[in-house]
Amino acid sequence: MQASGNTQNKGNSLPEKRFAFLWDESFLWGLMAYKALKSASLPFELIRAEDIRKGGLAGCTVLFVPGGWASNKVKALGDSGVAAIRNFVRDGGHYLGFCGGAGLATQDGIGLLDIKRRPTRDRVPSFSGRIRLNTNGHSLWSDIGESIFHAWWPSQFVVEGSGLKILATYGEALPDAFSSDLNTGDVSAYGDWAELEKIYGINLDPKRLLDEPAVVEGTYGKGSVILSLVHFDTPDDANGMIALKNLWKNFAAYNGKSNCQTLIAEDPEPAGRMSPVVEEIQAAVSELISLGIRNFLWFWRNPALLQWRRGVRGLEYCTLYILINEIASLSHDLTTDEEEEEMLVNIRGLLFPFVEKAKRLLLLERTAMSDGHITYEACDAPQIQALRKELFSTSKSHGGLFKELISEVDNYLYCLISTRENKLR
Repeated sequence: MQASGNTQNKGNSLPEKRFAFLWDESFLWGLMAYKALKSASLPFELIRAEDIRKGGLAGCTVLFVPGGWASNKVKALGDSGVAAIRNFVRDGGHYLGFCGGAGLATQDGIGLLDIKRRPTRDRVPSFSGRIRLNTNGHSLWSDIGESIFHAWWPSQFVVEGSGLKILATYGEALPDAFSSDLNTGDVSAYGDWAELEKIYGINLDPKRLLDEPAVVEGTYGKGSVILSLVHFDTPDDANGMIALKNLWKNFAAYNGKSNCQTLIAEDPEPAGRMSPVVEEIQAAVSELISLGIRNFLWFWRNPALLQWRRGVRGLEYCTLYILINEIASLSHDLTTDEEEEEMLVNIRGLLFPFVEKAKRLLLLERTAMSDGHITYEACDAPQIQALRKELFSTSKSHGGLFKELISEVDNYLYCLISTRENKLR
């Protein structure tokens, strides 16, 4: 299967590879960003860490890095990939990072800006949802009325260097946001954040975010860097789409009105019935999500993200579901060859045992919640501990059987998207 991610049409006036989109170690966040950029009709080319190590940034103007675990992105890039990004920006390239992609550029990552991430114990680690921003006069905010955007479990910046511009700080969280599994509007109206923080053992009150940096701009060598802890790529976010277009204009004098009409071809008619293996894996992961809903462990916040109860790993299950559903959607348009079918069979072989063990774990965790307070890390039950370690490892970032499975799913999805883009051109 050919893995060329160029989403630009030959009729487009922009040079090829002008906007590079780093796919690796983003998973759900990568797909979310991909779909947002497509919806905004913005030009970009998918690129992998291996491509960057081999000089793939040559000729690019911008490197965009979406969310995901920054530490895993560093591992995927390796020393030569990290050096390539630094050289690219130092020589005049532009870097744009959202959430985990922003964290990658800090001193805790590859060091493009003199910014650190606040230690987990000192920040609000589990905030998610809509939040108001206090913005300055930067072109990023052009044509945006009320500055309301989405943050999804962001880090927090400690801005230490001189010459950095804070483009936005956090304002008030909206009532439909959450801190951990607590609705911010309900708790602010009827609850007690201080008491809940004692029970949960973490900072929860979204007021702790007030005036903290949310979007920062700086320079590295001859290049520029914009880092955002808010997700302009959130599904159905009109403000986010405007911000994305403004960012593209900011980096490359991109004129959306004259160029965007030729970037995305019409979707082809479905080629026919998808592979039976895809149907099997889609059914298995759908049942896993349904089990969680039936047992009051999570519900859907938007088309891409679940809200889960504290004590289970909802983001991992959500990621698996969304990526496999995207594979199913794209599979209607394409016929699979022998190599691709082998990849699907391998995914099925990893998925089925994972799903069965995950269902068992979720029911055990559901019971444990009834007996006392648990987190996704802490639980005294040996059976729960053993299953968690096997499925996810003891790491907060992706590990265990899940990491093996999601990496295979992500690789297949990347190949599907690349094949489809080649077909549309």
